[in-house]
Amino acid sequence: MKTFSQKPTEVQRRWILIDAAEAPLGRVATQIATYLTGKYKPSYTPHTDGGDYVIVINAGKAVVTGNKETAKTYYHHTGFPGGIKDARLEEVREKFPERIVENAVRGMLPKNKLQAERMKRLRVFAGSEHAHVAQNPEKVEVR
Repeated sequence: MKTFSQKPTEVQRRWILIDAAEAPLGRVATQIATYLTGKYKPSYTPHTDGGDYVIVINAGKAVVTGNKETAKTYYHHTGFPGGIKDARLEEVREKFPERIVENAVRGMLPKNKLQAERMKRLRVFAGSEHAHVAQNPEKVEVR
């Protein structure tokens, strides 16, 4: 038998809809990362980007457990000396609720050349409305 290797022209992409308010943030992020990488497909090839488009709604209502709301800190460096910035989860939720899900998913994707392309296929919305109704996304329950 020969090992199957998927070509970039053979990739079939679906649109997946995930509600971030129905499960803890980590479970939602792992599910999203699995769909973005395409690891659930039998045609998965590590060096080919064969994942799906993922739409996440209710990012502003993402569920976290324990005291992460006040204890979890996001760091960002401006590039200048002494330019480290930090923000707690509750502050990020007020200003940029989409970044909560985006940072969690980015941390779960492989750190390679395909990561940027996979992140481009992630569409995160703070509320329950999204702009991709025409794509007829499949609603997926997070277990």
